[in-house]
Amino acid sequence: MASDSVDAAGKTPGTVVTRFAPSPTGYLHIGGARTALFNWLFARHHGGRTLLRIEDTDRKRSTQDAIDKIIDGLDWLGLDYDAPPLFQSDRAERHAEVAHKLLDAGHAYKCFATTEELEEMRAQQRANKQPLRYDRRWRDRDPAEAPEGAPFVIRLKVPTEGATTIQDEVQGSVTVQNAEIDDYVLLRADGTPTYMLAVVVDDHDMGVTHIIRGDDHLNNAFRQLPIIRAMDVIEGGWPDPIYAHVPLIHGPDGAKMSKRHGAVGVEAYRDEEGILPEALFNYLLRLGWGHGDREEISREEAIELFDLSGVGKGPARFDVKKLQHLNGHYIREADDRRLAGIVGEQLGDSADLELLTKAMPVLKVRAKSVKELVEGAAFLFAKRPLEMTEKAASLLDDEARDRLAGLSKMLHLQNDWTIEALEATTKSYAEAQELGLGKLAQPMRAALTGTTTSPGIFDVLVLLGKEEALARLDAQAAPAGTTGNV
Repeated sequence: MASDSVDAAGKTPGTVVTRFAPSPTGYLHIGGARTALFNWLFARHHGGRTLLRIEDTDRKRSTQDAIDKIIDGLDWLGLDYDAPPLFQSDRAERHAEVAHKLLDAGHAYKCFATTEELEEMRAQQRANKQPLRYDRRWRDRDPAEAPEGAPFVIRLKVPTEGATTIQDEVQGSVTVQNAEIDDYVLLRADGTPTYMLAVVVDDHDMGVTHIIRGDDHLNNAFRQLPIIRAMDVIEGGWPDPIYAHVPLIHGPDGAKMSKRHGAVGVEAYRDEEGILPEALFNYLLRLGWGHGDREEISREEAIELFDLSGVGKGPARFDVKKLQHLNGHYIREADDRRLAGIVGEQLGDSADLELLTKAMPVLKVRAKSVKELVEGAAFLFAKRPLEMTEKAASLLDDEARDRLAGLSKMLHLQNDWTIEALEATTKSYAEAQELGLGKLAQPMRAALTGTTTSPGIFDVLVLLGKEEALARLDAQAAPAGTTGNV
């Protein structure tokens, strides 16, 4: 987008403005989603604005598929933005403009060091066990000393004396000696901007007041501030942003989050793990932020309560079992028709949404994921003859089939197809056979669902309806060898 698109986003003095700035070289991972959430909540809490910037300057690794997945994941989580996404790759001209302003004002300089010279410099530093840092060889040299037409980069002239202190909203007071920061490249020899320059310019032009990001970027703040402060000297109106560097997420074992801990894209939690968006929203909120002992916090409450003072200084630990437990809570709280729609999408054309909606109150009682809801609902749409699990088939021996045959005769006479009436009839039959109800219920469950786990057996009978339920019972009550013809 052109810079006028940035201006169109609007800058109101005193308004909190945050941004989420993912790089579209992969999926929206858990850490990125939490960063997006914290930025969104902080802005909403303070009545401010939150913006989305796609940092796609790495053209070789950035993909449209990754961009689509990031935006889709944010939408699924319910994180809306106050302006269309800004694409960093569209703003190279503006980034170069700032680099040349810094150069013209003496806050940057041309560096003509060749690749070979820089490699030799680093080799010497390694040999002397020195930090690998540009030695500023062109900082005070006259560009006229370089061969005519020689390629050059533009480097920032970083202050070499004193120290810089940041009052970070999460980390507290952090100080770095200016001599530790090298004169890094702003503009490459081909005229393209580096990440460090592009980020600073975009944050300024977007009016960002608070930069909330992972603490792996803390060192970048000390590299970015010299650009901001130099530009403030040159043209004014470049205030320091307020920084908040949030500790990273670790696995349950305390190690850095990786795929073995569940560090996959948000879409995987939705599509493969069956997590509801409100559950992941709530879990990410509590992953490094707290408000007393509260675990379940609604979106509205989160906006009301969230502030940076609640963010912990230590790494948060990702625990998939806690996420699943929280997801179970939100499944039980969810609207039945909405759940039926989600489950129906996964079951396909065979799903009857009205039946699914009717079944949800009993299906969701123990479910911890949409996946479990789908598995639990499968019996409703199974075709006869039912496929039996090995365990279910083992329950249907000759004695069990005889009992099912006797029960079926009684149920055929049942006109009141309700849970209460069916339970009374079944208990009456069990007593006549001198059986505990469990001895009858398990073969019934196997015959009706093809499995050994399901909602309550009388719920199953009612949900299937009299005709289908009796057809399934009769199929298994029939003599061995004839069930396939029913």
